[in-house]
Amino acid sequence: MSFIRNILKNSRSQEDGNFFLRLKDILGFKPKSKSLYLKAFTHRSMNIKDKKGNPINYERLEFVGDAMLSSVIAAYLFEKVPHGDEGYLTKMRSKVVSREHLNELGKELNLIDLVQSRIPKSNFGNNIHGNLFEALVGAIYLDKGYKTCSKFIYNRVINPHVDIETLEGRVISYKSLLIEWCQKEKNTFDYEIYEDTGVDELKHFSVKLSINDKVVSKARATSKKKAEEKASKRAFFAFQNQITKLI
Repeated sequence: MSFIRNILKNSRSQEDGNFFLRLKDILGFKPKSKSLYLKAFTHRSMNIKDKKGNPINYERLEFVGDAMLSSVIAAYLFEKVPHGDEGYLTKMRSKVVSREHLNELGKELNLIDLVQSRIPKSNFGNNIHGNLFEALVGAIYLDKGYKTCSKFIYNRVINPHVDIETLEGRVISYKSLLIEWCQKEKNTFDYEIYEDTGVDELKHFSVKLSINDKVVSKARATSKKKAEEKASKRAFFAFQNQITKLI
């Protein structure tokens, strides 16, 4: 790890001290293995490799952080909601660790200010915030172990943000919810997607959502996925009374 630490320290130069001061405020404790946290905020665009040619960036730490978040949240829900069956607990955990929620957590901590990259921060997509949060959780686990990592998740995720009643009403994917409702009610559905650039500089896609061969909503966005989700959200509110019981 000393080899990795030297590479990363050299690349950060004098910013290193400020980095760890900020990090200590976020963590609430002093890091032991500093190289792990340097790696947690190193973007792949830096193109740094170790002696064996393995890339040094936050992506592998994301994997560990994702597993830790799922583990701690699952244990919390198991104890907090004794009446919840497997399906209920899985759905609730998905809401806590949804990409949207993790992005919010990363933004709340301003983690993007700590990332080292050759790409301008303005060019990053929204998911960078959640990716960095997961990588940070992974670094904490590998540095301090399960107990400290669990405490961090409770302090930063569960205590301030997890409310069972609020979560029960939270929708993480309108498209998934709509499809689930259609399948349960034996309704046919179809997302008709077509490119719709118009006068915009960025490519746009439009979608028509039909249920039982009737167009119920339309939407337009910069990706097919976003357009489908937007159309699904509009359809959800059109059929809210019938769908709400699935949430």
